Amino acid sequence: MKQGCVLVRWLGGGAIFVALLQLTACSSLAPLPEQTNSTPTPWVMLSAGNQHAPGWKHQLFPGKSASQFRYVQKDGRAAMAANSVSSASMLRQVMRVESAELADVRFSWKVPALIARADMALRDADDSPVRILLMFEGDRSKFSSKNAMLSELARALTGEELPYATLMYVWCNTRAPGTVIVNPRTDRVRKLVVESGTGNLQQWIDYKRDIRKDYETAFGEAPGALVGIGIMTDSDNTRTSTRAWYGPVTLGTVAKGR
Repeated sequence: MKQGCVLVRWLGGGAIFVALLQLTACSSLAPLPEQTNSTPTPWVMLSAGNQHAPGWKHQLFPGKSASQFRYVQKDGRAAMAANSVSSASMLRQVMRVESAELADVRFSWKVPALIARADMALRDADDSPVRILLMFEGDRSKFSSKNAMLSELARALTGEELPYATLMYVWCNTRAPGTVIVNPRTDRVRKLVVESGTGNLQQWIDYKRDIRKDYETAFGEAPGALVGIGIMTDSDNTRTSTRAWYGPVTLGTVAKGR
């Protein structure tokens, strides 16, 4: 076993979560199969980041089975189908958009069913059929001692620090839209509920969210530079199965004179 894996497990659940957001010595980052040829899929071409970075990558997590992602046409839309069987992994796009350039993010998803036992406020039930992740830079001098330790561990293992903050857009079983859920492992990850309950299952839902406003709602301060976007479907904690479809994730532009 690699030394990095031993350290991550020794430090417990908080450090395991670092591995969900970072490239660690005991995780791997592989290209999407659709990106290995010279004709990327319509989903990749339409999704944010093509002007900022080379492409989306499938990030695998240490000790976790990988969720499956594949390009499909769903109901006439370019979509990324995600399927999780007691698994967790994500597609991640590394990029850089300065704070002053942040505008809106647009995304869509279709969810056939929720995970009955999931509760994103609980460590052992933190699963979701859909998540959109936005990762930001910021002033790490504000980190708690725990978060500083996790960030230093990530840098020691990989040369890449824990993101200052990660904002997730999620679909919650019970909490009302607008609710902010602080991650049970680290408060540097906060989830903003944009959909709740079963009323809109089995249909495409389209969103346009103001990144700056949502970040300020979740974290109580202005955002730093956006350094990554991800999509994640997971059911590893509840040991269940779930599936969903994602439309392209796109970034808006700052209006002139802003």
